[in-house]
Amino acid sequence: MNAVVAAVLIMLVLSLARIHVVVALIVGAVSGGLIAGMSLNDTIDAFNNGLGGGAKVALSYAVLGAFAVAIGKSGLANLLAEKILAKVGRSEDHTAVKSVRFMIIAILVAIALSSQNILPIHIAFIPLVVPPLLYVMAKLKMDRRMVACALTFGLITPYMFIPIGFGGIYLNEILMAKISANGGDVEGLSVMKAMALPALGMLCGLLVAIFITYRGERNYNLSAITRVEKVNTTYKPMTLVMALAAIVVTFVVQLWLGSMILGALAGFLLFNLSGVVKWKEADDLFTEGMKMLAMIGFIMIAASGFAEVMRETGEITTLVQSSVDIIGANKALAALLMLLVGLMITLGIGSSFSTIPIIAALYVPMALEMGFSSMAIIALVGTAGALGDAGSPASDSTLGPTAGLNADGQHNHIWDSVVPTFLHFNLPLLGFGWVAAMVL
Repeated sequence: MNAVVAAVLIMLVLSLARIHVVVALIVGAVSGGLIAGMSLNDTIDAFNNGLGGGAKVALSYAVLGAFAVAIGKSGLANLLAEKILAKVGRSEDHTAVKSVRFMIIAILVAIALSSQNILPIHIAFIPLVVPPLLYVMAKLKMDRRMVACALTFGLITPYMFIPIGFGGIYLNEILMAKISANGGDVEGLSVMKAMALPALGMLCGLLVAIFITYRGERNYNLSAITRVEKVNTTYKPMTLVMALAAIVVTFVVQLWLGSMILGALAGFLLFNLSGVVKWKEADDLFTEGMKMLAMIGFIMIAASGFAEVMRETGEITTLVQSSVDIIGANKALAALLMLLVGLMITLGIGSSFSTIPIIAALYVPMALEMGFSSMAIIALVGTAGALGDAGSPASDSTLGPTAGLNADGQHNHIWDSVVPTFLHFNLPLLGFGWVAAMVL
């Protein structure tokens, strides 16, 4: 068996068996290296060399966690939650409850979509917005798996369809550039038109999650939420104003300097200087916030090590090449296998942006030789890269939602984020991406 496939399967099986994702990534990486014929020392060295790739992201999320706790202390987010609860009041009217549910989902999807292009902060908004809404969601008996799907949809769909912000990087700087570099003619072609069907598949998955799969009620422990959130029902105008100012400062600094770390730090310091967070409390509060997002940081670091081992094995290229040998002249089978290989690679390394350079070198010449149009090649390679971002235990598109929804310990990363997003997005994306490759 191909070492990359074996490593990814081992990692996924261990994760599904509720082994911690960090442990699953380490075991999967070591197993993949040994299966590929690398020595144990070489495998460990490759893993260690890759760890630094996730350190920046891990530190960013840790500082952001401290800022999120400071926002919670100001009472701003709790005030927002109370306003939403007031929409329902004390009525048991199911229509009112459903309308508020949809309002929350619509707000979260809108923010997530905006976080990829209008205000490109990616998952930075999740620990600020989601934890204070957990009490409201629990009162409404909302299934958090639906919320996880909504957030993941908003994090992925814009970059694979709209060439602005992160989408400009994925679609123009990576996808179109790599296709052109490997012999494809993309001059004057619309990347949005090519990726429209795959994006429609994502939308279909979201609608199924909201209106069919997770439309029912699910109970959560309210006391566990209040213990974590430490609900503050006293709102002082000055603290609310400073909280809004801190959010603005954080976003402005991040966009200005391109650093999530400095942005979150600037917001946290403003809380200190304004007195919302007392100096004697700052150290404990900062530590508490870092703990909140510690898991996502360690997973991202381990995922970088896993990806480096997979590259060092040299069997990613072998995996792609072996699919070429199976295909023959069958275009339909070729499209399907190319998408499946892309799914496997991204599931393992957790990054669509890193998958495109790996697969484009072989996919583009092969697709041209088999007679795929340039539009079909864009859809094929673009979808192959995006497949697996949803549903990967190591992707920030699943780690981000978990970081917010599991603030009270009632949302399992694998079974409540990874599995639901895998089923609702990868399956339709696979189908719609295949159709796009065949009809364009």
